[in-house]
Amino acid sequence: MEERFLHLEEQRVQLEQRRLEVERDHEFRMFSIFAQMLNILKQGSGASPGPAAPMSWQGFGLAPEDPKRSRTPQGPEQTFPVFYGLSNPGTRHLQGSPYLSNRGNDIKFKSGINDEGNAAYYADKYDEDKNPNGIINFGISENKLCFDLLSKRLSQSDMHHIEPSLLQYQDWRGHMFLREEMARFLTYYCKSPNPLKPENVILFNGCGSVFSALATVLCDSGEALMIPTPFYGGIVNNTYLYGNVQLVYAHLDSKITETNTRPFQLTVEKLEMALQRARSEGVHIKGLILINPQNPLGDVYSQGELLEYLEFAKRHELHIILDEIYMLSVFDESATFHSVLSMDRLPDPQRTHVMWGTSKDFGISGIRLGALYTENRDVAAAVANLCYFHGISGIIQYQIAQLLRDHDWINQVYLPTNQSRLKAAHTYITDELKTLGIPFLNRNSGLYVWIDLRRVSVRKRKLMVVVGEWGCSGNGEAFWRPDLDSLGSDSPPTHPTPVAAPSTYTRAPLRRSCCCFAVS
Repeated sequence: MEERFLHLEEQRVQLEQRRLEVERDHEFRMFSIFAQMLNILKQGSGASPGPAAPMSWQGFGLAPEDPKRSRTPQGPEQTFPVFYGLSNPGTRHLQGSPYLSNRGNDIKFKSGINDEGNAAYYADKYDEDKNPNGIINFGISENKLCFDLLSKRLSQSDMHHIEPSLLQYQDWRGHMFLREEMARFLTYYCKSPNPLKPENVILFNGCGSVFSALATVLCDSGEALMIPTPFYGGIVNNTYLYGNVQLVYAHLDSKITETNTRPFQLTVEKLEMALQRARSEGVHIKGLILINPQNPLGDVYSQGELLEYLEFAKRHELHIILDEIYMLSVFDESATFHSVLSMDRLPDPQRTHVMWGTSKDFGISGIRLGALYTENRDVAAAVANLCYFHGISGIIQYQIAQLLRDHDWINQVYLPTNQSRLKAAHTYITDELKTLGIPFLNRNSGLYVWIDLRRVSVRKRKLMVVVGEWGCSGNGEAFWRPDLDSLGSDSPPTHPTPVAAPSTYTRAPLRRSCCCFAVS
């Protein structure tokens, strides 16, 4: 009894210490934000704003950059005090817990702006009526445009079914009825020349789990996967936390050159350079990750480009992981999505692995489902053993199967409406960006618009970065998350701005950004 009491007392003391530490960190952050913004406003109070970028310059790299315009006519760049952001691990006082292994401590401290920013967001979420001054999260890619359609469809009587098998242990790869339905769904919407096989479909509770499982079984600890930048930053943790798999970046840039015919163009030459550079540094790369349509740029790869990337991977005996989670979120007829599963012949089918999930295209990110399709039986068997940790509720599987098999509703109701609303939301955001004089990457897919702040005056840009990096300003407002480390980008200040939210949700952050640009 006494031993149990001592144990509980020790836990209480630890929790109290943690609470005090969190309070101190919070007070320090708030003070730093306040001091930083005051300093910015003081230093900029006498300066005239720099010229806005021409509104006709909607895309990146449409013309060679004029060196005369690379800086605003304010003289030398102003210097600002060091601002210790959450994404900088060097600013933390890391002290390992004696209760954790080295690996446990590593995982514990593997957090940054996304984790703490999300915690602040959920504690003070914006609501147009109930909390108009709350935090607006412009850092998460969620499709919130079709709740009316989804709530109606998911409430219909065919969704409400219970049988013993749905409440009991199951094949952790997924119920066969859903794997069969997923195979038919992907065959149809990916335009596969041959029916896809249900036994090659493995289901997880989200695509993050698919990344984690694939990284763990394809790579040994300390090995790496290559990925073009910028990219969805969550993949860093997905591949690292379980498997200790690193990411090697193939950096893309916005400049137009003889070989770079569009901004952020991915070429085999850039992949070769990144691969050889990593090998020269002793890094063993086991695979290539591609997101198509690309997150956050919105690029849609052509069939020819896909084939080049696949042949590059085969030449170097690399696995290639295709994340096609935005395949139905192309909202303009001028762009056509080509799934790797639509190809008659894959250069290396045993090293080609495709994933898709319901979070983005169907706007149900709270219903966790990700699907892996691989013809490699060894890979399938290995990841299947990890499915025990990533299972999906039987009832959810039944509902998703009902949703996926309803092609009439998908084709006649949901997809046309979703794509129309995505296009309208994209137009709304880009029209506002034109008004602000902010160049942007004009693409026709996904839930982001990539914006360019390089020609915004340094003072205003710094103010935006401070507000965005911390997730809030002195009065709790938020609108951008320019955490380029989390995106792997090396060409700041360019950032993603999400579009797939109701206009009542996006107006407020755009108004706040207008106020930010109006500061003088």
